[in-house]
Amino acid sequence: MSDLRLSLTELNYLLSPQAVRERAKTVFTFTQGGHGSFIFRPENFKSTVAYVMDVIHKNYPSGKIPFHSRWGHFRAGGIDRAAALKQRLSNVEPLERARVELDLVITSVLLDAGAGASWQYIEKSSDKVFKRSEGLGVASFHMFLSGVMSGDGTALKAESRGLQRVTAEDLRRHFQVTAENPLLGVDGRVALLNGLSRALSNKMIFKDGRPGNIIDYLMERHGRSIPASALLRAVLDGFGPIWPGRLSSNGVNLGDVWRHSRLGEGFQGLVPLHKLSQWMTYSLIEPIQDAGLEVTGIEELTGLAEYRNGGLLLDSEVLLLKNPEDAGKAWAPGSDLIIEWRALTVHLLDLIGVEVQKALRKTPQEFPLAKVLEGGTWWAGRFLAKEKRASGDPPLRIESDGTVF
Repeated sequence: MSDLRLSLTELNYLLSPQAVRERAKTVFTFTQGGHGSFIFRPENFKSTVAYVMDVIHKNYPSGKIPFHSRWGHFRAGGIDRAAALKQRLSNVEPLERARVELDLVITSVLLDAGAGASWQYIEKSSDKVFKRSEGLGVASFHMFLSGVMSGDGTALKAESRGLQRVTAEDLRRHFQVTAENPLLGVDGRVALLNGLSRALSNKMIFKDGRPGNIIDYLMERHGRSIPASALLRAVLDGFGPIWPGRLSSNGVNLGDVWRHSRLGEGFQGLVPLHKLSQWMTYSLIEPIQDAGLEVTGIEELTGLAEYRNGGLLLDSEVLLLKNPEDAGKAWAPGSDLIIEWRALTVHLLDLIGVEVQKALRKTPQEFPLAKVLEGGTWWAGRFLAKEKRASGDPPLRIESDGTVF
């Protein structure tokens, strides 16, 4: 792990949605100046927004669009597993019910990185087949219900002792992984669950050694009205130690923060993206609201720098690779090209979000990016990928270790 000597002000900045947004714009300006690996084609932007709007109207004709979160994947195949869980917990007091739901969704998000085109999951109760994000969501849902993440191996919760014991073999069994059904990044995913066990030793945030204790921590600090930016910071502070060691400052793991070789020295060359942390933040909102708490300022969070949103921009040719041969290569997450792609995705999602909000006559507060992603851009990226490539793979190949995408 490379340790940087950042000031407290610089560290706090890098762990904020403001930094993600501003540094993404810096990369966009860099690209507009003719630098880097991409070309921005503004003449294709309007048609891409129109495509996203078309997807929104087809996906949600009622106009009622939920936040882009893990809870949508728990409802894959028209089966509302989330409602079934809520029914099962109907006699549990609201805060404990929220802790259980948070235990579930936090562990599920940590298992949510690119699965690869070959893997699938067959749900025994429905006999339905799920792939990619939906498959990972459904598989992780049933893995949680098995009790394997609890201290005694049977309870409906995630606890430090249980998470510490989870092995690659456990994951292969619950996710139906075989030589014929390979899942990318098995060891990386297990390392995240084991790392979560260690992170739960932070008793200031996780008083009972459970991920769901994050709601207790937030209530102690903010009462019953929680700013979304504070929720993200709690996620970054609480779960930061589990991410693979890339960059740190004074022993604090920076997580999804990367050094771009051409943006400047030291602090100026750092690009924060916090994809999984913001995805987790979006996914924590529903259980927190269900417990009777308010989450404010959701519009301050950014779009997600992942391959469906980024794939939309490449497949619609809003972005072009300067060197077309780069599409055939495999790229490490820390390469300048991937850092640029992801940062450009964040900035362009902001621009798309503004146009979508205008078209729907909604304010950013009424229709934050969490709804723009769920209503349109994520699905548009998936649909275009399938049109362009039979496999539905993203337009760029990333060497996934199960911890970034």
